[in-house]
Parts: sequence; structure tokens; C-alpha cells
Amino acid sequence: MSEAGNATFRVATRLRWLELLGLFVCVPLFLALALPPDAMYPVLLGAGAMGIVLLHFTAGFRWRELRGPLAVKPTVALAALTFAAALVLCLWLLPERVLFLPLRAPQILLMIALFYPIVLVLPQELVYRALFYRRYGALFRSQSQAVWANAALFSFAHLMYWHWVVFLLTFVGSFIFSKAYLKQSGFPQAVALHAVAGIAIFASGLGWLFYSGAVGTGG
Repeated sequence: MSEAGNATFRVATRLRWLELLGLFVCVPLFLALALPPDAMYPVLLGAGAMGIVLLHFTAGFRWRELRGPLAVKPTVALAALTFAAALVLCLWLLPERVLFLPLRAPQILLMIALFYPIVLVLPQELVYRALFYRRYGALFRSQSQAVWANAALFSFAHLMYWHWVVFLLTFVGSFIFSKAYLKQSGFPQAVALHAVAGIAIFASGLGWLFYSGAVGTGG
């Protein structure tokens, strides 16, 4: 590569790093430190929309590459394992919330099951899996390094909840969703896994920690 080509490449790389830091670090930090809890969803949806626009204009990206099959067994297995783990944590940390939604507000759980995958999971997977790996994956020395960075950033995106359990679950969840996404045509599988894991957490009662009204109440 020529001197001019190297200089252009370096500038482009720096710009990508700035994009990544702005979207994946500055937005969650601003939301956690400077805005009230009721600003959470508008800001997240706005950032998600910005990420989707960036994805659309990423060189070489085609929306059709997000199509792919769904594997039922891993999806059901993750739902069951997540529910069991979340139930244990809920019994420990929030015993008054155990199975709160299925027993006392099943209609809310049904609404979560219907709309959570579309309104929250799909935009998050477009930004944290499709956009991250398609646009910023080349910034890292290896795919493994990118997966670790993705997990850290996905966990950091939940900073506004200020609870170690939220950070831990989202960190582990990111690894699982990334591994699914990085398989050929794995985007739908990542969405499905993310959706069932989230619904299981809400069904257990631990979802209270992920509710904007509970922000600041965690330990």
C-alpha cells in the first residue's frame, strides 16, 4: 500500500474507533450519569436508530445476509437454563419478586413476550451484533478479541441499572448471542436466544432489575 493509502487507512480506522466509542461508550455513560430513568427508552431507541442507519451504509453490508434458520433445541435449552439461574438469583436477591409476573400480572408477562423481542431485542441485536461485527470487527486483532470487547460493551450498555447481576448476566449473554451470530446466517438465532433469555428473566421475577422504574434500587 502506498504512503497515501496508509494515511487514508489510518484516518478511516481512527474514525471507526471514534464511532465505536461514541455509540457504545459515550451514549450509555451519558444515559447513566446525566439523564433520569424515564429518558432511558427514548435515548436507547434513538441510539438504536442511529446504529441501524450506520449499518445500512456500511460498505458491503446487505440486509439479506441477516436471514437464516432457527434451531429450536438450543433456544429452548437456553430459556430453561436462564429461567432456572434467574429464579435462584431472584430467590436470593429479590424473594418478594419471585414469579411475580406469571402469578400476579400474567397479562404484563404476555405483553413482554409479544413486544420485547421486536421493540428491544431486535434493535439491540442489529447494533450489538450485526453493526458491531460488520463495521467494527476489523478493528480488533482477532475474532476472539472482538467477542470479549462486545461482551464488555454490551454489559456496559446496561450501566444505568447499577447492579452487578445485570452486568454479569448481560456479559455472559453477549458471549452466547455473539457465538450464535458469528455462525453462518446466525442473526435470527441470536435474536431468538436473546429474546427467550430476556423473557425467562422477566418471568422469574429477576426482570425487576432490568426495569427502568427500579433503576437506583439495586445493590
